[in-house]
Amino acid sequence: MLLREATARLTQSELANIGAGEVAYVRKMHSEEVSRCFPEAPDIDPSVDLWALFGADGTPILLTDNRSSTFYKAAEDELKTVSLH
Repeated sequence: MLLREATARLTQSELANIGAGEVAYVRKMHSEEVSRCFPEAPDIDPSVDLWALFGADGTPILLTDNRSSTFYKAAEDELKTVSLH
């Protein structure tokens, strides 16, 4: 008897919503990237190290110069964090 391999198919919308409201990711950012993700942010000195917290779907949550602040905000919002390199 042959067993068929089950293939899970997710729609683009379902894939985008995996982890929504539960997972956030932390990423180091360069000042030139800020305006793309945080259009309201003022010009930032390129020598400043920046850290951003994003929702699982890529929604920007927080921009800071203090990495610890991203984890504090995630914990405050009851989000599990992952880091992107």
